[in-house]
Amino acid sequence: MKIGLTYDLRDEYLKMGYGEEETAEFDRASTVEAIEGALRRLGHQPDRIGHARQLIARLLAGDRWNLVFNIAEGLHGIGREAQVPCLLDLYDIPYTFSDPMVMALSLHKGHTKRVLRDGGLPTPAFAVIDDLAALAGLDLPFPLFAKPVAEGTGKGIDAHSVLQTAEELHRRCALLLERYRQPVLVERYLPGREFTVGIAGTGPRAEVLGTLEVVLLEHAEAGSYGYENKERCEELVEYRPVRPTDPVVRAAEATSLAAWRLLGCRDAGRIDLRADERGEPQLMELNPLAGLHPEHSDLPMICTAFDVTYDTLIGRIVASAAERLDSTPAA
Repeated sequence: MKIGLTYDLRDEYLKMGYGEEETAEFDRASTVEAIEGALRRLGHQPDRIGHARQLIARLLAGDRWNLVFNIAEGLHGIGREAQVPCLLDLYDIPYTFSDPMVMALSLHKGHTKRVLRDGGLPTPAFAVIDDLAALAGLDLPFPLFAKPVAEGTGKGIDAHSVLQTAEELHRRCALLLERYRQPVLVERYLPGREFTVGIAGTGPRAEVLGTLEVVLLEHAEAGSYGYENKERCEELVEYRPVRPTDPVVRAAEATSLAAWRLLGCRDAGRIDLRADERGEPQLMELNPLAGLHPEHSDLPMICTAFDVTYDTLIGRIVASAAERLDSTPAA
């Protein structure tokens, strides 16, 4: 198949003057090269497209593909991860990973948690704070945890994210509201073990690839797997492969698979959970557009830990997306 590649390169945005944190979710050139190489070895013809504006130019020029391998995160707006899927839907071009509705929903952690809660799945009690006045009616027990409602890569999360008093909560929400200009998710702090679960497939064919326990080392920022810990994960974090013989891991994997299917996520991704004081895993975030650097991204790290090669992962993503292909080839 002729497969287009859509992505946002971090280096390109840094050259435009954007900062390190603003571009933290974007990909390195080595990630695009790795995907491109895997697609070639699998017998496909990859074609680099680039970010959403570059995709628009190619579409207007009449270019088409049998499938687009989309890892573009988008830069602006709370629905930014849905921008490329929307464009491809408009031109009726199939693509990897989830549709615009799922991409927009999952980026907004508050809306995601409402769907999970209504679906009967475990997630910590929470509130979405649009302005500081909303804190007056907040009825959640301390300690609490606060983070931007629609950021990834641990942005807005650090050693001060765990809150013990109303004064700390007010100060933290004020900082996040001003810095990120979006609502703040405030939820009950979970003190237990943290897991990230890899999933491949769509609907009833989705299955767990494996689970890593995220263990913060001695010099890591305490309390959370935040921005600094993720940026320096090689020295601050240990990723331990764990198996469902452990009942907590088994519960985490079953909950993750149920959440994946409930939201309608597709092809592959990750789900992050943390255990409460009773040791019961609670859903924190869904990642339907997980990073794919072969060595530094969590999903490929899960695959490596469980003897799934990078080419196999890319092949499974393409095969899952190919099930949605129309029988008529692209023009």
